[in-house]
Amino acid sequence: MSLFDVKEGVFEPNKVMETKKGYKEKMPYKHINYKLKSENDRRIKLTKEERQEIRDNYGKISQRKLASAYCVSRRLIQFIGDPEKHKHNLLMRAIRGGSKIYYKKSKHTIAMKKHRRYKQYLYLLGELEGQNGK
Repeated sequence: MSLFDVKEGVFEPNKVMETKKGYKEKMPYKHINYKLKSENDRRIKLTKEERQEIRDNYGKISQRKLASAYCVSRRLIQFIGDPEKHKHNLLMRAIRGGSKIYYKKSKHTIAMKKHRRYKQYLYLLGELEGQNGK
């Protein structure tokens, strides 16, 4: 049985199937075509409204107080309030070798697996952006 002979309506994301060339592959997840809604995206620390509030209060309230109020680092507050410092930081990081010097394949693999499972869970609930005409 190949990936193309699957009956319509049957969704088995972890089922191993043989392709026409004989390779065994897992069926692709359907959720990869949809984006996460911002309220469900666990990678986002601050909403757009919170970022705007930080920009408005940057320089009026200390960075440490803003950071503790929003439960983020002082560095993130600094990057939001002064985008030039963020650009400079990205440039200096690229000169040092980018984020590859901190990259661990095994840790990244585990994180991606968790993220895919979370996204699959939201897909089954119908909570992804653009799904079911939403």
